[in-house]
Amino acid sequence: MFTVAAVFAPLIGAILAGLGRPFLGKSLSIAASIVFMLLSAAAGIADFLQFQQGGVALGPIHLSGWISVGAFTPDWSLRQDTLSLVMVTMVSFVSMLIHIYSAGYMAHDKTVPRFFAYLSLFTFAMLMLVTANNLLQLFFGWEGVGLVSYLLIGYWYERPSANAAAIKAFIVNRVGDVGFAVGIALTYFIFHSISFDQIFAAVGAHTADRTTLFGTTFPALEVAAILLFIGAMGKSAQIFLHTWLADAMEGPTPVSALIHAATMVAAGVFLVVRISPLLNATPGAMEFITVIGGSTALFAATIGCVQNDIKRIIAYSTCSQLGYMFLATGVGAYPVAMFHLINHAFFKALLFLAAGSVIHAMSDEQDVRLMGGLAKKLPVTWIVMLAGALALAGIPPFSGYYSKDAILAAAYAAHTPVGTYGWVCGVITAGLTAFYISRLFLLTFHGKSRAPQHVQDHVHESPLVMLGPLVVLALGALGAGMLLRHDFIGAGYPAFWGSSIAVPANGVMSALESIPSWAALAPLAFAIGGIVIAVILYLIAPGLPAALASQFSLIYKFLLNKWYFDEIYDALLVKPALRLAKFAWHFGDEQVIDGVPTGLATLTSEASTETVKLQTGSIALYAFIMLIGLLAFLSIFLWLR
Repeated sequence: MFTVAAVFAPLIGAILAGLGRPFLGKSLSIAASIVFMLLSAAAGIADFLQFQQGGVALGPIHLSGWISVGAFTPDWSLRQDTLSLVMVTMVSFVSMLIHIYSAGYMAHDKTVPRFFAYLSLFTFAMLMLVTANNLLQLFFGWEGVGLVSYLLIGYWYERPSANAAAIKAFIVNRVGDVGFAVGIALTYFIFHSISFDQIFAAVGAHTADRTTLFGTTFPALEVAAILLFIGAMGKSAQIFLHTWLADAMEGPTPVSALIHAATMVAAGVFLVVRISPLLNATPGAMEFITVIGGSTALFAATIGCVQNDIKRIIAYSTCSQLGYMFLATGVGAYPVAMFHLINHAFFKALLFLAAGSVIHAMSDEQDVRLMGGLAKKLPVTWIVMLAGALALAGIPPFSGYYSKDAILAAAYAAHTPVGTYGWVCGVITAGLTAFYISRLFLLTFHGKSRAPQHVQDHVHESPLVMLGPLVVLALGALGAGMLLRHDFIGAGYPAFWGSSIAVPANGVMSALESIPSWAALAPLAFAIGGIVIAVILYLIAPGLPAALASQFSLIYKFLLNKWYFDEIYDALLVKPALRLAKFAWHFGDEQVIDGVPTGLATLTSEASTETVKLQTGSIALYAFIMLIGLLAFLSIFLWLR
């Protein structure tokens, strides 16, 4: 029953904070949200510890019936296996820390109970997603996190930029969700079920199935897998469907931490790992995932190198790290992807919340070019940000080192063209990641302060309610890799994951430790190189970056403008759609739909106006008209004879 409590406690907290505000008051509403989130985290941790001791009976927890349409009768139940238990523990624990942090960060907001209601509802939707026992139930949680992300990104709705960012995130995710929904439908037509157990058990019987698409037949399982992955591309902001992620920084910083660490973007990776039995039968889909993952990792890292908004730099690092995770799933290293997802949750939440501490201290300033010299004034934030930066850069013994290097080892061990492509992209990305996070850290905390004097005068360390969660997350960023390595990807992984993940037999997981030493050391060497270059550019020769940007202005502008994806989409999709909408509005709506009834009404009115003029009241005129009519009638009569 711990799982049920972990999943539904945030929903109760959301209801109390949102609907109970008039009765409970501001303080009690916030407290209710935090208390029920604490209960959720405690239940999640207790469930996981009980599972490790063999005290949890794995299997679905039936809650109730749901839909009954002929033979289509999916029920509502919570899936309880290793994968779901790991995700429930991570989501509830990290969300709990973010809730506590938010009590300090959002203290001066006028509608903070609404914020906590959204935050708890967001967590509930993600927990429903990771405990789903069938595709439709997963889609419920999937759309739930999409809806609440819209509310949270646009939380400060009085800002036009926040509204635009929320709408953009919602629309881009809908594009991916179309693929996901069609993929669910196709999966049902293939297997006549949406239950994970029934689908996975029948994969072998449908490997020869074909489906027609655009007049050409394709393997049905390949098409279904790629369609489901397109949904994951939208949620996890992979290249081509990534444009919403950086703009989502318009929401409050705790929202950014929750979206990027524990919810929403992790949903896509979870989905791909969940359907691993299906993916193992679709080599084409796995190659596609590998290419998208490797390309996204490199693409997002190049953009992160030149951004100046502290939150946007970290946002692009999320996009890049998610690319790493998909790279791992594409080569069949699903446990490694989950290992990096859990490690990433700790250090990414840490980085965002530490950035929030900096923004809080700097009177809401987010441009790293207007910071500097904060190490002495924000010592706790400095040390925890350093831990997060080293974890992201993949420097041992921090957690990111163990999982990122394992991903690249898996890509190398695949010995396939796409695996090699992913490895090359990943190694280069390791150097770029270390460079841009070092750049952020050095510009923020070291050198001379570049902030206006009135801002410098008010710089102060954050309150304990914000620093406490940062310290806990820093410990996770330091120790999670070492503590979880054996069970997640080491010798104990088959027993730990059990049947919750279908690792390909004789796949890359058995070859992680056997790659050449030069290939194993390459990511760390590139990471150290990235740090050294950042130190040279931003501490030793601080005038050099501006000179390089001027000398290579085309490349700099290309990266600064995010490869011009927004401009290309605006030209190819947005503006034509607006022109079509305006044409439909002016011609279809105003002239045709409104024009027909309006025109008939106008014609009737004008006709009646003219007809009224015939009624003059003159007897002589009436007699004359009658005479003319009589003559006309006689003429016609005589002519017809």
